[in-house]
Amino acid sequence: MVEVKQANTSRVIQRRKMDRAQNDTTEASREEHDVAGRYEIRIKGHLDARWADWFEGLSFTHESDGTTILSGPVVDQAALHGLLRKVRDLGLPLLAVTHVQPGQADALDGSPIQ
Repeated sequence: MVEVKQANTSRVIQRRKMDRAQNDTTEASREEHDVAGRYEIRIKGHLDARWADWFEGLSFTHESDGTTILSGPVVDQAALHGLLRKVRDLGLPLLAVTHVQPGQADALDGSPIQ
């Protein structure tokens, strides 16, 4: 009976360690996703500039392929989801969402990444 209790206690301790490790990983992942960043949202069609205020000051770039790129800073994932909801509410086909790393914006203009 003592061996069974020791085995159960050992399993409980091991499970608690695993739970703590998983919580640490989840917390780190959550922190990574809650940081501000610059995003580019590509949609099909040319969005009229009158929508700029509704998209909270993001810049609009009309591409020659008939798409619009909304770009600018987004404070966190909740704000990003809010922007994507607005795209959905307008009925616009979403083509891509890109998190732009610092220095990557220069590369998108044809300049080398620093």
